[in-house]
Amino acid sequence: MAIEKKPAKNEIFFVWFNRYSGVTVKTPSKTLIIDPVDVKPRSFKNVDAVLVTHEHYDHLDQPLISEIQKISHCMIIADSTSSRKLRNTVPSEKLTEVQPGSEVKLDNVLVRVEKSNHPPAATPVSFIVTSEDGVKIFHTSDSLPFPEMASMSEKERIDMVFCTVGIAPGSSPETGFEIARLIKPKVAAPYHTGSAIDQKKFAELLKKEMPKTTCLIPELGKIYQVSKKV
Repeated sequence: MAIEKKPAKNEIFFVWFNRYSGVTVKTPSKTLIIDPVDVKPRSFKNVDAVLVTHEHYDHLDQPLISEIQKISHCMIIADSTSSRKLRNTVPSEKLTEVQPGSEVKLDNVLVRVEKSNHPPAATPVSFIVTSEDGVKIFHTSDSLPFPEMASMSEKERIDMVFCTVGIAPGSSPETGFEIARLIKPKVAAPYHTGSAIDQKKFAELLKKEMPKTTCLIPELGKIYQVSKKV
């Protein structure tokens, strides 16, 4: 889903647009789409980059990504396995293959690639997007928690983290909460679920154990604003 309104300084907007990890992130100058699935390509006419975390059906739709790229002429930033699957449909100069530790600059917006603890996928990654003003969003895709998240928290000072609470193997409100506990963000959003019960359980855990972290339970298609952590 497109976001027409422009964020102010020190803000980003986001929209969760499917039951999985499909998210639009809009900074003051860039629009990024992460894991677009179950949407119409014409919904994304002004896109600077599409980010793909791994090759599973609920994260990678090759024809859809190809169509979005043709419409918007955007960059495609994808894990190794997804990149191989996209090579025949996306121009090589528009396709960037990434691994954990990679960084991609989109002018003044930085995409840092981190590991993902999602064993069913071949080469899964997660993304930290840093806006021009330093607002940081951590998109964990289908990842279960992993110990390095604690050091990432100290280094990155994440403003918001998306936490998988369902559908993906091994995921639950408890594992989603553990991600929030390790990252210590300003805002935590439970996603990758069709269950309001999962989201409510996550919110209860967060309120009890991390009262200083705001729980944002996103509704599909609604625009939300996140500001810089202080």
